[in-house]
Amino acid sequence: MKRAKRPVVASVLASTLMLSAMAPLPAIAGSTSQDRPGEIAMIADSLIARPVLFASTVVGAGLWLVTSPFSLLGGNIGEAGQVLVLNPGKSTFIRCLGCTPAQHESLKAEKATRESQEETVAAAE
Repeated sequence: MKRAKRPVVASVLASTLMLSAMAPLPAIAGSTSQDRPGEIAMIADSLIARPVLFASTVVGAGLWLVTSPFSLLGGNIGEAGQVLVLNPGKSTFIRCLGCTPAQHESLKAEKATRESQEETVAAAE
């Protein structure tokens, strides 16, 4: 019985340490929702967050596949796919490196505004 508990306790401890180590990174990097991400945030994102998010996408896809008959019966298969697969996948592959979701949305809106201004200038000429 003790042998079965040991790997579980070790994995929970390792997960807790990883997540608690990630908590103060935005303060260290000095990035706010308005700034671009710093180098420490980018390093932590590439070494810690992206692999964890990729694993969560893979596990979510497996869970979605296993639970899809029940979701289909319940009528929420699209919502289940969105929450279990698409949201972690977007954070893994689409979000800018080191950005928080708020920073990513801010940068995306800034880019769209800049592109629309360039189109307006090009149309006026």
